[in-house]
Amino acid sequence: MKRLSGIFASFMTLLGISVVMLLSYLPLRLLYILSDIIYVLLYYVVRYRRRMVYANMSAAFPEMDKKTLGKNIRGFYRNFSDYMVETVKLLHVKTDTITGRMVFDGLDIIEDHLRHGRSVVAYFAHTFNWEWAPSITRDFPADFSEVVFGQIYRPLRNERWDALMLRIRSRFGSVSIPKKMTLRHLLQSRKDGQLTLTGFMSDQKPSHGDPEHVITFLGQPTRVITGTETLARRLGMAAVYWDMAKEGRGRYRITVRTIVDDVSATAPGQVTDAYFKLLEQTIRRQPQIWLWSHNRWQRNRRHPETNIRND
Repeated sequence: MKRLSGIFASFMTLLGISVVMLLSYLPLRLLYILSDIIYVLLYYVVRYRRRMVYANMSAAFPEMDKKTLGKNIRGFYRNFSDYMVETVKLLHVKTDTITGRMVFDGLDIIEDHLRHGRSVVAYFAHTFNWEWAPSITRDFPADFSEVVFGQIYRPLRNERWDALMLRIRSRFGSVSIPKKMTLRHLLQSRKDGQLTLTGFMSDQKPSHGDPEHVITFLGQPTRVITGTETLARRLGMAAVYWDMAKEGRGRYRITVRTIVDDVSATAPGQVTDAYFKLLEQTIRRQPQIWLWSHNRWQRNRRHPETNIRND
């Protein structure tokens, strides 16, 4: 029975990946029709994490009336559905298509650091559509061809799905670095004389064993990770923030904002606090583009003050 179950699981995985591969050939206008269907299923039928999304957003925006809150919650689910099909499309999206839909402002800030021989850590977040951000590689001049562009990620348990996501994220030449290998990778790059621009999704809640501290974020006591700052301090990197905005369906703009020119010259916690202040500004400007379904504030025994009830 166990062997039969494993065969069935492998079959379903291969079937799912095959469907994703086929869908990636469809134009975005057709994929957005599929997204509309996914939205209805997620919000009205499956009711995917509705309680959690409501608890998180209502706690962060207590001033919102019921109508406004409902509009923003539905907007989140629409953006979440768009995120799914847009990520699939990355497998076969044309460069000129992504160029017109994913715009970067302030790249001169990063270029200046690199030209002065300083690697850069880019603080980012789960704001839609973060999977399109690695396309930043296409916007740099030819003399930056030796710079290593990368993003930190947590490998998926299923090896086949993990391989597919790695393929998607490397579409524009960036390197996906497993979280546990981050320090080793960056140290090796420095040893080899290579400059790096590395993206960190630093809005996740701490995993077991992660360094953390508690801040006030979106009006809530919040446990946050400090590992990004610790690593950047050790390597003397510059820190920037990628401020995401959604300007229309499938149209995004990231504005590069300076956090600090040299993390090693800052006090512990200073860069992390600055990042979360910038992220809060992004979320308050467009509440619908952040990943509210993430279990951000619930059930922590060490810091019960950071818990939000969702029942």
